[in-house]
Amino acid sequence: MGSLLPGDVKITEARNLPCNYIFHTVGPIWMGGNEGEEGILRNCYIKALNLALEKGVESIAFPLIASGTYDYPKDRALGTATAAIGDFLLNHELDIHLVVYDRKSFVLSEKLYHKVNQYIDDHYVMDHNLYESKVNRDKLVYRDEILEKSPDASFKKELSKRSLEDFLDDLGESFPEMLLRLIDEKGYKDPDVYKRANVSKQTFWKIINKDNYLPKKSTIVALVIALKLNLDESKDLLKKAGYAFSNNNLFDVIVSYFIVNGNYNIFEINDVLFKYEVELLGL
Repeated sequence: MGSLLPGDVKITEARNLPCNYIFHTVGPIWMGGNEGEEGILRNCYIKALNLALEKGVESIAFPLIASGTYDYPKDRALGTATAAIGDFLLNHELDIHLVVYDRKSFVLSEKLYHKVNQYIDDHYVMDHNLYESKVNRDKLVYRDEILEKSPDASFKKELSKRSLEDFLDDLGESFPEMLLRLIDEKGYKDPDVYKRANVSKQTFWKIINKDNYLPKKSTIVALVIALKLNLDESKDLLKKAGYAFSNNNLFDVIVSYFIVNGNYNIFEINDVLFKYEVELLGL
């Protein structure tokens, strides 16, 4: 095969391995970050992906290149990898896996970690049962106060049925209709959205075309991020699919942090979700 320069890629047959090809690349040795390491590392991914495209490969898996014996900081290596892969997926279809072998070795930037952690401390309700009982109790008190103030029995009967009628009246626009309307209003094309959401074209097609198909909450939130919706818009879209954000759900609180702060980088969000061991966005 010959020698490779840092950032270059070559391909060989996989022989007896359960795949078609092996991609060989040389990552940069970490020298402090001022010797062009990031550009070299990015080339490892982009050149491999372009070569995979030429060979008609349908899926490819990467380790976290250069983060072992070459001492590239794992958080920065992950950021470069996800950015390169994300840029590639905006223009091409390919099933890409990035493998991180050791969760303990995964490191978020300290600044981001502390900001998210503080937001969680301020908003996350740890005791699910206590939270639910408080919410339900408040609803009952409010409802009883209204009933006591109204001597009209028919009004009381109407109020007890109101929630179902409101729900039925509120259906209106379906989830797929609202999704497509938001895509148009934001000036996006369908592929722009499902690629930024890390959602396959097949899944997106099922969402907008298949009757009674209900995507996972994480898939819908990924579309929220791709559309760059604010928190109110996000809640409205989730509601159309029968979901909601809750302060006693760690996934919801973390995603809300990024939406509130206008950070719609799905790979950075997934980095944080991975760190807290909750479900990732997209598929």
